[in-house]
Amino acid sequence: MDTDFDSMTHPDYPTLFSPIRIGGVKVANRVCHVPTDISSANADGSVNARVIAYHEQIAQGGCGLIIVGASTPDKATGRPTVTCLAVDEDPMIPGLGELAEAMHRHGARCAVQIQHPGRQAAWPRTGLMSASDQLVDLPGSAGHEVVYAEAQAKGKAIREMGVDEIYGLAEKFAEGAWRVQQAGFDFVELHGAHGYLIAQFMSPYVNRRTDRFGGSFLNRMRFVLEIMARIRHKCGRDFPIGVRYSGEEWVDGGRTIRESVRIAQLLEEHGAAFVDISAGIFEAPGTVMDPMYYPQGWNTYAAEAVKKAVKIPVITSHSLRDPEYCERLLAEGRADLVGLSRQMIADPHWANKAYARKPEEIRKCISCLVGCWQESLMIKRHMRCAINPAIGDERFLHIARAGARRRLAVVGGGPGGMEAARIAAMRGHEVTIFERSGELGGAILCCCVVPGKNKMKWYADWLRLQMRKLAVEVRFHASPEPDALREFDAVIVATGGRVARPSIPGIDSPRVVTFQDVLRCHMTKCEFHPGDKAPPVECGASVLIWGDHFGAADAAEKLAGQGKQVTLVTEHRDFALWMEPCHRDVMLKRFRQGNGEGLAGKPFPHPVKVVSRSTVTSIGEDGEVTLMDAAFTKSVLRADNIVLASVEPEGGLYGRLLEAGMRAALIGDAARVRNLRAAVTEGANIGLTIDADLQLNANRALVSNVPTEVTL
Repeated sequence: MDTDFDSMTHPDYPTLFSPIRIGGVKVANRVCHVPTDISSANADGSVNARVIAYHEQIAQGGCGLIIVGASTPDKATGRPTVTCLAVDEDPMIPGLGELAEAMHRHGARCAVQIQHPGRQAAWPRTGLMSASDQLVDLPGSAGHEVVYAEAQAKGKAIREMGVDEIYGLAEKFAEGAWRVQQAGFDFVELHGAHGYLIAQFMSPYVNRRTDRFGGSFLNRMRFVLEIMARIRHKCGRDFPIGVRYSGEEWVDGGRTIRESVRIAQLLEEHGAAFVDISAGIFEAPGTVMDPMYYPQGWNTYAAEAVKKAVKIPVITSHSLRDPEYCERLLAEGRADLVGLSRQMIADPHWANKAYARKPEEIRKCISCLVGCWQESLMIKRHMRCAINPAIGDERFLHIARAGARRRLAVVGGGPGGMEAARIAAMRGHEVTIFERSGELGGAILCCCVVPGKNKMKWYADWLRLQMRKLAVEVRFHASPEPDALREFDAVIVATGGRVARPSIPGIDSPRVVTFQDVLRCHMTKCEFHPGDKAPPVECGASVLIWGDHFGAADAAEKLAGQGKQVTLVTEHRDFALWMEPCHRDVMLKRFRQGNGEGLAGKPFPHPVKVVSRSTVTSIGEDGEVTLMDAAFTKSVLRADNIVLASVEPEGGLYGRLLEAGMRAALIGDAARVRNLRAAVTEGANIGLTIDADLQLNANRALVSNVPTEVTL
């Protein structure tokens, strides 16, 4: 029976915050944390404080249904990440029980997703199994082949599972579900998406078997149906089972939405309580991981098609960010729940902020895939977030007031500087930002004019609003020197990088511009636009971009989209090897006049040409550019404009401050050119450090609150 609370209607989001029944379980609202592998468990797969803290924050944040991701039923044969959760032993149950209790005490319902990676295991690295024999190369997957520094990729050899082995693993899935039930979870979900083991059996692209587990549609579905039958036997028919699978696989010979509708109907017939519709397979990693190019809700069409064919609840996901958009798609009947994963990593309190009618306070995920993928799971570390320092670092969950209030100068108003200011101001310090331009935002504002990449502006805007909210003083068009900063207790140097200008003939030619000139944001309707900023430089029909940096990639995409003939010159063996691999996959397809799978938009009129292992030696007045490759062979190209796109640190102020005997810290690209996560993490760390007994240690790092026995 519904309570008075259940009948209350939210004034802005009446559907989003209405209850729903899944099986026999009532969920308070339609916000769902769809499963993500945070790779933060103990080495044996048991629950620890990191895992509990992450999921409890999301429950406290008002999420109605939380699906804990990527729990292996057999860690000996396959872990999707090296420190994923495990449900393959009874000693895991107590920790899982604590995890369930942590979410239940904040009103959330919860599930555990059971996932065997099969061919995509991060561990073990060899002897992996699948529906069929394969040799795979999946660089975007956490189970990618490890290629050592001086080795060559050979692909991962995958063996076909025997029939007895298949039935044995189905039993292990069911045993894992029983343990999930014993721990007190409300549901269990099976991972049948993204090319993991269940998906490998379901997929006509991967599954080439000719026995009872391959060939026909029903044979390919036999593995997951066998698992469901064994779960019902062990857990009873009242324990709800959900299945996550990809609506389309986006590869030739893969599953399309037509068959996915049949799958939903078959799963419903066999007792599934809900379906969770994702996208893709790691041969086409963009559709799995949603890099910046993918617009909000691009995959909802798949859930909508499935929902028309079944009566059980349907979850949609992929790049959902705005509560208003989520409310609309639910109200229109396109899905029953909205699934957010990386958005919850960026802001676990998404639901609370929407419920409180403060959507502008939501720190939107920018889909960079750096902290949560490239620099964590892909390299076998615990998960982090580029824009939320509290993920995986509980020091930032409850930020205490400083023991002593300090006057702090931050020189540089980019993301690192603003994050340092934000944390320091929250701790009670008096903070002043000195920004040499007329606008806060720094290097990330270059993305505003790159098609498909303006999600970075979401984070810039959020930080700029936080500066207002926290009353951080900002002095624009200011580049102070040490004497002007002596009134402050400490100075944080966050001046970023500068475009390198190598000393070669012709470097001062009027044809030579920088990527910053090309990518200068001129969105005059933006409330933060200073009004006195020059428009971006217009380049000629042919452009040579010299460098291998974010600015080079973004300038190439902007100019190629404008119809320019673009040539990229890099000293490395290929362009953008530093880039997160799912972004790189889509970018290179665009360079070849294609697009990421599932994306709309016109292809570039001309392909982007990459000249590798080369450098520029001179620039002529007529636009003739002389190149030299690794074999010292010279060649000549002609370009209307040459775009400089190499970046070097601009941290000279830091040295001058130390010479003046002042306390200072150097962060972000001013210290070493890297990426957004590095700048934000270092900004957060220094903002948390500044406190009583502030001093420089022997490493010339700022430290505070040293032990009482230490006097310097």
